[in-house]
Amino acid sequence: MNMKIKNIVFDFGGVLIDWNPRYLYRNVFSDEESMERFLKEICSGEWNEKQDGGRPFNEGIEELIKRHPEEAEMIALYFDRWEEMVAGEIKGTPEVLYELKSLGFALYGLTNWSGETFPKVKHRFPFLSEFDGIVVSGDEKLLKPDPTIFKLLVDRYNIVPAESLYIDDNPVNTDAAKRLGFEAIRFESAEQLRKSLKEQRVL
Repeated sequence: MNMKIKNIVFDFGGVLIDWNPRYLYRNVFSDEESMERFLKEICSGEWNEKQDGGRPFNEGIEELIKRHPEEAEMIALYFDRWEEMVAGEIKGTPEVLYELKSLGFALYGLTNWSGETFPKVKHRFPFLSEFDGIVVSGDEKLLKPDPTIFKLLVDRYNIVPAESLYIDDNPVNTDAAKRLGFEAIRFESAEQLRKSLKEQRVL
């Protein structure tokens, strides 16, 4: 076994939790093309990221409605029916998490997520109670890959990056973690994650 690694740090969205605004908007748009245009040009990933960084949703919604009043109803749904964007857990990853916990690793979460919406979904996933600590970007007004949020995790929970393995589906974030001294795995699937953990002698 890899005796160096003591802590496993998980990203949430795309690794443990299956979130996608399309799960909601496919139910309200009549065609895929219109939905994709809306999610690219109006409620875009860049716009949503500002809420992940701490901007209140009411401010983000108000700003968009002023710019696109004809889309006011669709824009409002982004927060009003946000929970419909969460399909469930990523198949197989929670089982890996429980196995890591049983082996004695400390578990931490580091997620780009709105501080307003994370509490809406937290109760749906029992595995979140297994974490020894969770840092939510929206609560801290910081976003990955900013090294400051990684350092906040390190300082708050007194963990050593060189003794920690970080798992994220975004290569920009895994690269940021590596620069700070973490071991890192880019997540693609639970099967691939398990294989990578075995290669690194963590499982």
